[in-house]
Amino acid sequence: MSPQPFEPSPPSDVDCAAESGGWTLVMVRELRHSPHKVWAALTDPEQLAAWAPYTADRDLGSTGAATLTMIDGETPQDLPSTVRRAEPPWLLEYAWGTDLLRWELAETATGTRLTLRHTVEDRDWVPKVAAGWHLCLDVAEHVLAGEPVEPIRGADAMNHGWGRLNDAYAEKLGIPNTGAPEL
Repeated sequence: MSPQPFEPSPPSDVDCAAESGGWTLVMVRELRHSPHKVWAALTDPEQLAAWAPYTADRDLGSTGAATLTMIDGETPQDLPSTVRRAEPPWLLEYAWGTDLLRWELAETATGTRLTLRHTVEDRDWVPKVAAGWHLCLDVAEHVLAGEPVEPIRGADAMNHGWGRLNDAYAEKLGIPNTGAPEL
């Protein structure tokens, strides 16, 4: 099956809260797939490779150490990770480098409400992270629907609306837009 053309969806519901040690992006997305199917996309290395900004050295569906390899630039970067909580198919939480990600899944009449809580050290990164996850989750939705598109990672995100999404999330969150990160 060949990849389909890609156009990003409108900005998602987001919020930002100060947490001890950083700032947490809260992004809510409605997905048209069951929690079990979404769980597999979040934990299975083969499925992660189809949509996420990283690959995983193991299934993330159980607690313990893992390595997530960030694919942002020309040189992949291995980052240590620790899965802290894995409660299939409802809750996945892991430390990734200095960040903390918490994926909460709730069944709805039409699929799954996914709530991502991504904690970063620097508040200026929150809109950037929101724009990046927005594109990744759009790709995941296509992949889960059997309509694959190529993963959007690193500098390639600029070709797929990342700048407009970063602007929109900075405005929604009331955080000054500091532009694109250096990759």
